[in-house]
Amino acid sequence: MQQKTIYLIRHGETDFNRRGVVQGSGVDSDLNDMGRAQAQAFFQAYQHVPFEKIYVSGLKRTYQTAEPFINLGIPYEKLTGLNEISWGIMEGRAPGNTDDEYYRSLTDAWSSGNTARTTEGGESPEQVVVRQREAMDVILSHPDENPILIAMHGRAIRILLCWLTGRPLSDMDQFEHSNLCLYLLQYNYETKTFTVELANDTAHLLSLALV
Repeated sequence: MQQKTIYLIRHGETDFNRRGVVQGSGVDSDLNDMGRAQAQAFFQAYQHVPFEKIYVSGLKRTYQTAEPFINLGIPYEKLTGLNEISWGIMEGRAPGNTDDEYYRSLTDAWSSGNTARTTEGGESPEQVVVRQREAMDVILSHPDENPILIAMHGRAIRILLCWLTGRPLSDMDQFEHSNLCLYLLQYNYETKTFTVELANDTAHLLSLALV
């Protein structure tokens, strides 16, 4: 019974994360000092894992998060299907009352089941699923690559985990995430099913709280 072990992480912190500014797929920001420290802490905790391949989105904050592993010579591939959802007009905007209301009405609509609703100038969760399926088809077409590391984005991870585990997209907010959290997944090639073994795990970041 062949399985693939997937270490799925969210990228480390950026200054936009710290300020509460929406990045989406249109803002290609760098990790800040904390984000780089988080990436190093994850590397220290998981450098013993013999990753066969690393997959990152087309945005540099995911590459920078996985960079300590890439520097070991582990092959990596960028898949834009793993990009964060496009938030359209919301991207790069500082939080404010109007923006907060827009965001809240949007996420409320998604939670109510209207996952076809897009942000203005952006994507809907259902549109994100289409490109994620293409990316996951690429990833799963290489059963010899085991285990693997995937670096992605918060909202995109929520969407991904819903359809991977057979849950409706309206449940996406059930999957919590923080910067450089880990979800450990197992994919069974025989049953074509995913199981979640670790969720939003940040034990590897405890050392940063002591600094």
